[in-house]
Amino acid sequence: MSLQQASVPKVAVAPLELEDAKEPPLNLYKPKAPYTATIVSVERLVGPKAPGEVCHIVIDHGGNVPYWEGQSYGVIPPGENPKKPGTPHNVRLYSIASTRYGDSFDGQTASLCVRRALYYDPETGKEDPSKSGVCSNFLCNAKSGDKVQITGPSGKIMLLPEDDPNATHIMIATGTGIAPFRGYLRRMFMESVPTYKFGGLAWLFLGVANSDSLLYDEEFKKYLKDYPDHFRYNTALSREQKNKSGGKMYVQDKIEEYSDEIFRLLDNGAHIYFCGLKGMMPGIQDTLRKVAELRGESWDEKLSQLKKNKQWHVEVY
Repeated sequence: MSLQQASVPKVAVAPLELEDAKEPPLNLYKPKAPYTATIVSVERLVGPKAPGEVCHIVIDHGGNVPYWEGQSYGVIPPGENPKKPGTPHNVRLYSIASTRYGDSFDGQTASLCVRRALYYDPETGKEDPSKSGVCSNFLCNAKSGDKVQITGPSGKIMLLPEDDPNATHIMIATGTGIAPFRGYLRRMFMESVPTYKFGGLAWLFLGVANSDSLLYDEEFKKYLKDYPDHFRYNTALSREQKNKSGGKMYVQDKIEEYSDEIFRLLDNGAHIYFCGLKGMMPGIQDTLRKVAELRGESWDEKLSQLKKNKQWHVEVY
C-alpha cells in the first residue's frame, strides 16, 4: 500500500462478524414471507436539469437481511397486483448501492439507487400518471418511517472477487447501474475493513445524460483526489459531449477511447463489470468486437476466455 493511501483516514465499520461468512447470504426472505423493513431516508440524487429523477433510498433492515456488495434486494410494493386481483405485486429487484455495513457503517441498513419510472403518451408527449412505475414511485415517494417489504438478498454474478486485493476492476455503468459499483468503491476506499486492504486499480466508466445526472459524483471525485494511483473515473455525458465522429458520447465511445489499455488490463487478468439497462450491452459488445478485430483477435474467443476465467460480470435489466 502506498504511503499516500495509508495516510487517508478511513471510517471504522461494525460488526466485523459480517466478514466471517465464507459464502454470500442468499434468499433469506422469499416473496411469500418478506421482511418488513423501515425507510430511513429518501434523497433526490440528480440536479434540476437531469431528465428524470433518481433517488437514494436508505432502508433499515435491523441487521436481519445481511448482504454482500454486488447483491440485490427484492421490493414488493404495497397494493394488489392488477393482473391477479387479491394477490400482492410481483417482486422488483434493485441492486444494492451500499456496502454490507450500509451508509451508517453499522450493518443495519442498505441503500438503493432508484430511477422514478414515468411513462409518456407517444401521441401527446404528456406524462400518463396511470402508467407510472408502481415500485419506483412508491420508493421515491416514501417518507422516513414508512414500512417496506423486502426479499433476498439475491445474486452472485456481481460479487466483488476479493481473493487478490491488488486486482484491477473495470466497472462500466449506465445510470442507476452505478449501484453495485458505489458499494465496491466505498469498501475499497472509504471503509476500514481489516480483512480487505485494496491496493489494486479500480476504473469506473459512468454514462448518463448530462452533468446534472451524475450519480455519487462527489464521492468518486474524493477517491480520485485521495487515491490517484488506485482509482480512475471517466464519464460519458450523451447530451453534453460528442464522440470522435461527432455523435453523442455514450459509454461505449469512452471504452473505445481507452480500448488498448482496457484490453491490455484484461489480458493481465482484470475483472470487467457491466451494470445498467439491457440496451447498453449490444453497443458495448459491438465496440469490443470492433476493437478486437482491429487487434487481430477473435472477440468470441476472447469473451469465452474471459467468462471461463470468471473475469466477465454482467447484470442488466
